[in-house]
Amino acid sequence: MVTPVDSPVQSAEYPVEDPVRGHPRFDPLRRLPDRPRQRLRRGVYLIPSLFTLGNMFCGYLCILFAIRGELEVAALFIGLAFLLDGLDGRIARMTGTETPFGLEFDSLADVISFGVAPAVLTFMWGLQPLERLGWAAGFIYVTAAAMRLARFNIQTGANADKRYFVGMPSPAAAAIPASTVYFYPEVLHDPRLALIALGVMALPAFLMVSTIRFRGFKTFDLRVRRSYKVLALLAMAFAVIQLRPPFVLIVVAYAYLLSAFVEWIWSRLKRRPTITPPA
Repeated sequence: MVTPVDSPVQSAEYPVEDPVRGHPRFDPLRRLPDRPRQRLRRGVYLIPSLFTLGNMFCGYLCILFAIRGELEVAALFIGLAFLLDGLDGRIARMTGTETPFGLEFDSLADVISFGVAPAVLTFMWGLQPLERLGWAAGFIYVTAAAMRLARFNIQTGANADKRYFVGMPSPAAAAIPASTVYFYPEVLHDPRLALIALGVMALPAFLMVSTIRFRGFKTFDLRVRRSYKVLALLAMAFAVIQLRPPFVLIVVAYAYLLSAFVEWIWSRLKRRPTITPPA
């Protein structure tokens, strides 16, 4: 009997011991490893992290351009980081590649893109005339963003209401100073005008650590069968933004900020008991 040693299907990494001859022989029933599929699976796990890396890189570029004085370009990088941050988590959920490492990596990237970068951008725009008060305002904003992300990681779980965020999300908070600077990129040299920049930093910082609920968009499903409706809505959104980007973006950013207060007031009015007059 001839042992098919030179068989092209035989794998030397998975030999089977022949009990009679005492040397490895080929077992045709043994399934060969599916290595291409394993490599593909590992590649899919890297895709959300690549978007997170791009998010962090945009925050880094925002800091560099803000230091160089190109404030309008720096504000645009925060907007790009906003888009990448929304895509990495959604892609991870759609592909089933959510991992604890991805969650922590995303939070660390958000601290840079939506914490440090907006603080540096706003300081170079209007907080410099306030000197030490401006330094303190920027540091308070960074601290609030880090606390907001840490609280989000703790509260993430099966019992959390995915329709709402407790506290203003850090990307939406960063959109307030970014859209403001993009709308009016001229540097504020007057200390009285610098108080506007102080409010732009203080208000979102307070909302990030508050318990006010903000509407979330995680329940928005992109895997619907009628995808043409989603494409039509995206096309309309792009068309509206391109009409006058600075004006539209600042309106959207502040509208989302005010929406939480409007919804809070509306919920209070609905809970008010009706008093029936006595018979």
